Amino acid sequence: MSVTGSAIGRSAARPLMRLVTMSGAPILRQLHLEERLLRRTEDNWCIINDSTALPTIVMGVSGRVSELVEIEPVLRDRVPVIRRFSGGGTVIVDQGTVFVTFICNKSAVEGLQPFPRDIMSWSGQLYGKVFDRFGEFHLRENDYAFSHRKFGGNAQSITKNRWVHHTSFLWDYDVKNMDYLKIPKRAPEYRLARNHTDFLCRMKEYLPSRSVFTDGVITALGEHFSVQPTDLETALSTVEEFSPSTKLLSEQDLEEIVSSKGSSHRVQKAEEARS
Repeated sequence: MSVTGSAIGRSAARPLMRLVTMSGAPILRQLHLEERLLRRTEDNWCIINDSTALPTIVMGVSGRVSELVEIEPVLRDRVPVIRRFSGGGTVIVDQGTVFVTFICNKSAVEGLQPFPRDIMSWSGQLYGKVFDRFGEFHLRENDYAFSHRKFGGNAQSITKNRWVHHTSFLWDYDVKNMDYLKIPKRAPEYRLARNHTDFLCRMKEYLPSRSVFTDGVITALGEHFSVQPTDLETALSTVEEFSPSTKLLSEQDLEEIVSSKGSSHRVQKAEEARS
């Protein structure tokens, strides 16, 4: 068999992963898409979205707004707050954020057990190949970091037969936007009580361009999957409609949490009513 034929044979043996690339898609639209693909298709997907237009706070499904978000400045500046369908922490995303999501069947990666730590470890190995020429990359607890400074936050959702692992990467960030977030009570140990600016770093300080990063992700995926660029509209044409659980919190939701500040019991009730 020729070298070319051998390569084709190896590629054919790999599971198919459909690749969708977007630029500037609103994060709410992206999260709705991901949940739909997770729950209404049987394909493996990689979604890459290079930035989102407006600064937006995105919380995990069980996060408490009152503990994670500076609500009054958020209301004053009309910053959207989204509660996504997956777990994980709270982030603020904008034009400096690059999003990468993997949606897979449980059998897609040989030997991978569909549990949070196993998926996290696999993703760390994959991204280790992407970043090995650019910095001292580490998987630290549930974060991606250069040395001891975080640049990638992760969240997951695992269903009976499938899982999603999505990451917001800080290509760049606006320091003042970090003031909308509180330092969480349950922070990773390696944070060492550092404020946001001391804890975070920018990918642009390590990599020459966004495209070098996204091309590297696609190349690394090619070691596990047969990656096939897919037109989103065509892909969704046969997918049934779906009512997503990810939602945008209204100003009224946030105002009621503020007005309940005097009683922790009332705050909890107000937040549970909007979960």
